[in-house]
Amino acid sequence: MTGTKISMEEAHLAGIDVNFERMENGEKRFRLVGTDGSSYCRTIASERGGWQNSHYHKSASEFYIVQSGWIVYAEISSKGALNISFLQEEESVTVKPFVHHNIYLPPHAVIHTIKYGDGSTVIDWFPSKELDQYTQKLAEDDLLKMSKN
Repeated sequence: MTGTKISMEEAHLAGIDVNFERMENGEKRFRLVGTDGSSYCRTIASERGGWQNSHYHKSASEFYIVQSGWIVYAEISSKGALNISFLQEEESVTVKPFVHHNIYLPPHAVIHTIKYGDGSTVIDWFPSKELDQYTQKLAEDDLLKMSKN
């Protein structure tokens, strides 16, 4: 089944915009963003890899999928403990609202992120200084040593 192309203007009228960015850490993010706060993002890690910014959402959930390479997913548990998971190609993780989380991408990793929820808050991204205190000091070598334990 084939279809006809949808123009950027028609997409915008339907509540969908594109947002392509190069982040401070060198990642390239290619997003489709809905007016209800939902989005799809393809992220390509930089040449040097690194942590994203720790954050949480009040109404949205996120679904991360590893396409190529690997990632480290970090979160603060409800009891305040740091939980770290290593995800390989084709593995995924779902993050529920109010879970403080962060992602480490090694060089050239590619992930997909789907953000969805009730749409009650269009800007639903809140920094987590608590989690950054743990993650920002963990270098890739530290993470690789942890993965072998």
